[in-house]
Amino acid sequence: MSDSLPPCPKCQSEYAYEMGALLVCPECAHEWNPEESWESEGGADAVVKDAMGNVLADGDTVTVIKDLKVKGYPNSIKVGTKVRNIRLIDAANGHDIDCKVDGFGQMQLKSSVVKKVV
Repeated sequence: MSDSLPPCPKCQSEYAYEMGALLVCPECAHEWNPEESWESEGGADAVVKDAMGNVLADGDTVTVIKDLKVKGYPNSIKVGTKVRNIRLIDAANGHDIDCKVDGFGQMQLKSSVVKKVV
């Protein structure tokens, strides 16, 4: 193995190897381009933006910009529903906001379906 390869940006494993233009971590299966920073891929300090391009932060208030069907509920989250005190999390299936929606309880939302209240 080459000592010049950087550690995995996701799990810090030192066993990364080259596969074409990418580097691959055998421990967590993370693939990355060594020319790009991990933050641009959604890393630990990645910037989360709403549907309008505004940067979101923990504690922000957002509104839902389209009706969202929720499994197990007879009605959906309506357009304009205000969600207060959001918390940003690592994206799990694209859901990068953890919040409590009135009438629905704790859930995760995608940042692409909300707009920041300024």
